[in-house]
Amino acid sequence: MKRIGMLTSGGDCQALNAAMRGVVKTLGNSGEKTEIYGFLDGYRGLIYGNYRMLGTKDFSGILTVGGTILGTSRTPFKQIREPDENGLDKVEAMKKNYKKLKLDCLVILGGNGTHKTANLLRSEGLNIITLPKTIDNDLWGTDMTFGFQSAVDIATNAIDCIHTTAASHGRVFIVEVMGHKVGWLTLNAGMAGGADIILLPEIPYDIDKVVDAVEARDRNGSRFTIIAVAEGAISKEDAKLSKKEYKEKLRTRPYPSVSYEVAAQIQEKSGREVRVTVPGHVQRGGSPCPYDRVFASRLGSEAGRLILEDDYGFMVGYKNREIVKVPLEEVAGKLKMLSPDAAIVKEAKMLGICFGD
Repeated sequence: MKRIGMLTSGGDCQALNAAMRGVVKTLGNSGEKTEIYGFLDGYRGLIYGNYRMLGTKDFSGILTVGGTILGTSRTPFKQIREPDENGLDKVEAMKKNYKKLKLDCLVILGGNGTHKTANLLRSEGLNIITLPKTIDNDLWGTDMTFGFQSAVDIATNAIDCIHTTAASHGRVFIVEVMGHKVGWLTLNAGMAGGADIILLPEIPYDIDKVVDAVEARDRNGSRFTIIAVAEGAISKEDAKLSKKEYKEKLRTRPYPSVSYEVAAQIQEKSGREVRVTVPGHVQRGGSPCPYDRVFASRLGSEAGRLILEDDYGFMVGYKNREIVKVPLEEVAGKLKMLSPDAAIVKEAKMLGICFGD
């Protein structure tokens, strides 16, 4: 008998349910008797012992369902060693609940912060398998994360929809795409949606070059410009600030986000009318796209195989078009940044896309 704990942590995204379903179906089809304990609302459920037994019916019909049937929450890694308001040691509480239920392993679905805590639990002696979830596609050790392609589809659709109104009114339109630290989502959605300018966290922009690109389109007879801006995009001036100085600037900035700041600067410098659209959490929601359904199912299946073989301490990832296992200690605490010299960036520039650099 295998006793498996399962939780989803951090921001939600598409295909979490599909991935869990993949794990459970693989275990069930192996003939091995299993018990599945679903911890509610992420690590919080593991800390406070909030869980429920899950049967095969719980995983039926959820392949196409977004969100997570277990609920999720953010439990920042930097606070995981701090006692809660009642003095509870969170790490010890998680270990206690794991052992109380006599679990053989814990399957954890999450992104960067989630993997830091997962690796900590591994180092504390728990059997851990993780699955890479994030719309940002910024997890180290995997070429792809589930949720990413679904979010690209949604952000691309937002840009597609903006094109018609931008062309009709002859305006500059900014579409703000999710991504605080990395630009994979904005770059892919921007290219797929035909954005003329793409601003990313990894490539600090010069606002004058952005304005030059807008005005160059005007001179060439284009009535409109589409700009895809990552929510973490940063100017060259701000990139020179210390972390403390930049945080203070963000705290006192009179704009809701960087997109509105860019819009105001373009209007001031060019006289062009600029509009901002922020799809926001829509990018995390809805049914997973077919790619993510297949991809998450494959990852879940491999996680099930590792559990059956008692092979723990890994993230199930994707490298060079193959499903692979990656040691957790190699994943935790690392971000997969988008290099300014990446082939996809160079190719985008050859297509005429401006990055403001």
